[in-house]
Amino acid sequence: MPRFAANLTMLFTEHPFLERFAAAARAGFGHVEFLFPYDHPADEVRAALRDARLEQVLFNLPAGDWDAGERGIAADPGRVEEFRTGVGRALEYAAALDCPRLNCLAGLRLDGVAAGDQWDALVENVRYAAGRVADAGRMLLVEPVNDKDIPGFLLTTTSAAVGLLDEVGDPRVRLQFDVYHVQRMEGDVTERLRALLPRIAHVQVADNPGRHQPGTGELNFPFLLDELDRLGYDGFVGLEYVPEPDTTGSLAWRERLESTV
Repeated sequence: MPRFAANLTMLFTEHPFLERFAAAARAGFGHVEFLFPYDHPADEVRAALRDARLEQVLFNLPAGDWDAGERGIAADPGRVEEFRTGVGRALEYAAALDCPRLNCLAGLRLDGVAAGDQWDALVENVRYAAGRVADAGRMLLVEPVNDKDIPGFLLTTTSAAVGLLDEVGDPRVRLQFDVYHVQRMEGDVTERLRALLPRIAHVQVADNPGRHQPGTGELNFPFLLDELDRLGYDGFVGLEYVPEPDTTGSLAWRERLESTV
């Protein structure tokens, strides 16, 4: 059975952010992830983790103005210094939270900027971040994201992400494999997991359609999670889904699954 991490950006949202850690612990989680910690001082987030006896497994590098619709700045040639400053800020939080993995979101296609220039910026920024993150004893990930939910996202498929990793040329950069995004863009999730497992360092799950919890859509999650075990995956599975009808009700799938093991 894979180790599950509650995504506190998506789950337990009936509570203020810093109270979600305790709620996750009460629900039986020992590990958490979230999109960003930067709205809260690192010592407050660290205290919430400590008090709830949780381990942080993942969060994202700063990704621009999220509320304004930005979804990463790694592929923006005009914001290289901002990106690099963000890497430093993320590493400060990672040290405070003892978080081993940081995810880099590529961002959107930009009007008036040549696609080649964006790609070159992305390669150089990921290469820079990989070195900084590895020197700090942590791991950098990149994640393909579907462009149906996020129109204009630059890095949309596992093939494109692997191409990016190959061009970056640093084996310390790994792939974040989000089952929901892969299903939306490519399908054939099991075969992609099998082919890409050596390059995958984190998995996230949500069902399709709707991005709700496993068991609400078309994907066979008991099979997929068993397959991760068969393949020898030893990382975490982040629960990055929109809970329906609420977080507590949405966790019944996990209880049913774990009761069969």
